[in-house]
Amino acid sequence: MRAEASWAEIDTAALRHNLEKVSQLVPQQPVMAVVKANAYGHELGLVIGALDEVDALAVARVEEGAAARAHGFGGAITVLEGALGHVDLELARQYRLRLVAHNEQQVDQLCDMTAGRLDVWLKIDSGMHRLGVDPGHSKELYQRLSQSQAVRQPPGLMTHFACADEPDNPLTRSQFNLFTEFTGGLAGERSIGNSAAIMAWPQFCQGWLRPGIMLYGISPFADSTGPAHGLQPAMTFRSRLIAVRTVRAGEAVGYASTWSATRDTRIGTAAVGYGDGYPGNLPAMTPVLVGDQPASLAGRVSMDMITIDLGPDSEAGIGDEVTLWGRGLPVETIARACGRIPYELVCGVSQRVPRIAVSS
Repeated sequence: MRAEASWAEIDTAALRHNLEKVSQLVPQQPVMAVVKANAYGHELGLVIGALDEVDALAVARVEEGAAARAHGFGGAITVLEGALGHVDLELARQYRLRLVAHNEQQVDQLCDMTAGRLDVWLKIDSGMHRLGVDPGHSKELYQRLSQSQAVRQPPGLMTHFACADEPDNPLTRSQFNLFTEFTGGLAGERSIGNSAAIMAWPQFCQGWLRPGIMLYGISPFADSTGPAHGLQPAMTFRSRLIAVRTVRAGEAVGYASTWSATRDTRIGTAAVGYGDGYPGNLPAMTPVLVGDQPASLAGRVSMDMITIDLGPDSEAGIGDEVTLWGRGLPVETIARACGRIPYELVCGVSQRVPRIAVSS
C-alpha cells in the first residue's frame, strides 16, 4: 500500500501512445510537444523522460525552457511568449531556446542584439487577437528579422487557431487562409496546428505540430472525452480511505450539513481536498471510484478530505484506493461537474501531491 495520502499516477506508456496518435492523424510532420505549466501539471521531468523521442518542446516562458534543459532535453525548445526583456534574451541564448516574436518591441530587441544568434519564430495574429503581429505589418517585420545578424536564418512563421475546438466554426478556415496569404513566398518553417486542429482540421496543419492537451489524453472538445478519440489519460489522481462509518437516514455529513443520507449508508472519508487541487465546488453526487466500484461525493469538499457515499452494502475499508479522475473516470466528467475545463483541473493539482511514474 502506498504511503501517500493522495498522489497522481503519470502513465508514461499513455503519453507515448498519445504522441503516436498525433503522428497517425497528421503523418510526416515534426512534433513540438507542449509542456508548459509543468507539463499541464503532469511533472515536467516525467513527461520529458517519457517523450524522449519527440522532435522538440514548447513552453510558455523562458524559465520553463531552462527547466526543460535541466531535465536533460537536448532538442529544440520554443518559448511561446517570447522574451519579456533583456534578461530573458540572455537566458534564451544561454539555454539555446527558440523565441517567438509576437510584437514589434520584441522584434526591436532581437534586432538590437549585438552578441550571439537566436532561432526565432514570428507569430502572426490571424484572428485570435491575443498574441501576434498585425498581418499587414508581418512582411515588414519578417524582413527585419531576416536581415538581422542576431537571428539564425530564416525565421519561422506561426499562428494560433482561436476556435479549432469547434469543428463547424468557419473562423479556422479564415485564419488558415489569412496566414497562407500573408506568408506566401516567405522562407522558413511553419507552425499552426494545436491539439484541436490536429484532431478536427488536419488539412490545415502545416509544418510543426504543437499538441498540448491531447498528449495528456484529454479531449480539447467540450462534448467528448479523450478515450472517445482513442487517447489514453496520462494522469490518474488517487487518494485512499482513512475512515469508514455508518450514518442513518436523515443524518447530515460535512460542513454546513448540506447533504443528508436518504437511507442508512456507509460513508468513507478520503484524504484529499481542495488543498490538493480537487475542486472545492464539486457538488454532491460527483462520481468517484472506490477500488473499481462507483461511488459519489456526499457533502462539501474540505481542504484535506472528502466524504463519499459508499452505499449500504459496500465492503470498502480503510486503506482502499479512491480514483478522483483518470483511468476509468475521465477528468472531463469531473470538470463538467464543477463548471470548469479539464485543463484547469490537471494544472491545478497542488505540489503537495507527488507525481508517480507508472506504465500501463
